Amino acid sequence: MTRTTAEKIAVLQALETQAVRARWEQALKRPAPKGISRDLLLRALAYHVQEQAEGNLSKAALKRLAALADPNDHRSRPPRPSALRLRPGTRLVREWRGEAHQVSVLDDGFDYRGERYASLSQIARIITGTRWSGPLFFGLRKTGVRVEVSADDH
Repeated sequence: MTRTTAEKIAVLQALETQAVRARWEQALKRPAPKGISRDLLLRALAYHVQEQAEGNLSKAALKRLAALADPNDHRSRPPRPSALRLRPGTRLVREWRGEAHQVSVLDDGFDYRGERYASLSQIARIITGTRWSGPLFFGLRKTGVRVEVSADDH
C-alpha cells in the first residue's frame, strides 16, 4: 500500500531527531546541516516529500528565487512598498493612553490640534514623547494597533 504525502509527513514528525537526520541523509544524499533545529529539518523534509509527489517549482519561480537570494543583483530585489498616500480630508484617529488623538490629512501635510506638521512621525512623537514611525503609530503599517480611518465627503 502506498502512503499519501500527509501520511509520509506524519511518519517523519513522529521520529526522534537522530532518525530525522538519518532520513535527511537518505533523501538528500548528504549530511544534515549542523546546528539546524529538528523543526527546520522536518519542514525541509516535508517540502522534499511534497516535491517528490507534486513536482518542483516552475523554472521561472526557481530563477526568481535564485535572483532574490543574490545580494549583488539589485535588479532582482522586490520593489519597495510605495509611499503612503492618504487623500486630503482623511482623518486618522488613534487612542493613546486613554485619549483619542485625531489627525486630518491636508494637501501638504497634516493637521493636529490646529497645528500643521509635515509628517505623521512628528505628530506621533508629540503624542508619545518618544520616536515612533508615524504610519506605524497610526496603524497604517502592519501592527496589532486598531485605528479608525475615515475620509470626509467633499
